[in-house]
Amino acid sequence: MKTGVLLALTLGFTGVARAEDFDIEALIAAAKAEPPITVFDSTGKIVDMAEAFTAKYGVQATGTKTKATAQLETIIREAQSGNVQGDVSLISDVPAAIGQLLPGGFAESWVPPDLAADIEPMAQNPLLVVSSPNVLAFNTALYEACPITNIWQLTEPEWKGKVAMQDPLGKPSYTDWFNQMRAHADDRLRAAYEAHYGKPLETDKGSATEAFVAALAANGPLLTDSDSAAAEAVAAPGQTEPFIGLVSAAKFRDNAGAGFTLGLCSGIDPFIGFANATVGLIVKGTDSPNAARLFIHYVMTAEGIAPQAEDGKLSSNRTVGLPADEPSGISAHMAEVLTYNPATGLDDWDTRQDWQDFWRLHHQR
Repeated sequence: MKTGVLLALTLGFTGVARAEDFDIEALIAAAKAEPPITVFDSTGKIVDMAEAFTAKYGVQATGTKTKATAQLETIIREAQSGNVQGDVSLISDVPAAIGQLLPGGFAESWVPPDLAADIEPMAQNPLLVVSSPNVLAFNTALYEACPITNIWQLTEPEWKGKVAMQDPLGKPSYTDWFNQMRAHADDRLRAAYEAHYGKPLETDKGSATEAFVAALAANGPLLTDSDSAAAEAVAAPGQTEPFIGLVSAAKFRDNAGAGFTLGLCSGIDPFIGFANATVGLIVKGTDSPNAARLFIHYVMTAEGIAPQAEDGKLSSNRTVGLPADEPSGISAHMAEVLTYNPATGLDDWDTRQDWQDFWRLHHQR
């Protein structure tokens, strides 16, 4: 465990119940007396965020880009060995946090009391820092507008082999999406089918979601190992094949950086994609609980989350928006995105293998 002397002012992990009792200056003072912190996140933007935090508060923080699976393994292994090196985890796997880290006592969620009134209630248990939209996109060099208006069109012969997306067998956020649809939007998916085909959905599957997922898998989508590859299939320079892609909003920056021609599909019934969330956790056993809390407070502000907002990641703090020049334009269409609901996060965790097996059973190349 990292060495360091903790001030008696340390606030501990039980939290401050009321905003009026919270003293940010006391937290800063306590944080400055603690050892440096290490912050994990799956985006390289965490390096810049940690540097800006250090410059602002004089509290040393190091940002480390680490995939969610590696964060999970590291936090559990360090806790079990009694050698905690990481202090804050911004992990883009809410079900893993709910299913393993929190109940196992490896980490704790903390909501800044002075910001709680501005944070979406659904995003407070655990604290969801940002939502990262994964949206349907088209090639603006081939189409003037998105060529589909209903998500069920992705299951039709016209788009057989022409839907580019990450492989659900290697990307848990996709199986989480399936489970979130079934839990929170199955009626909307069923209604969209009837609106498109003019008749009720008849299926031997257990839900409209399962019927949709089975049909999508059977339509032979182009499965990739990254959002970058899916975006390239849709709108790389010179692309002539009419693909629809399901990609991170962050990929729209490649329009300027790599000459892509990605366009956001909007107005699709019942939604244009889904949002994957990032949960902010303080690692139990940290020698720097106040510094860790201060960092969580920082990333819940517009200043702190700015580097990620540039990529279309929307803060759970309702007073924090996206930059006007954010490339995808998703800010005006977040109501069309299926947002992540952590209320069924444990079920998302428990059903991952079931959904992977379901996809494997129905997928055709």
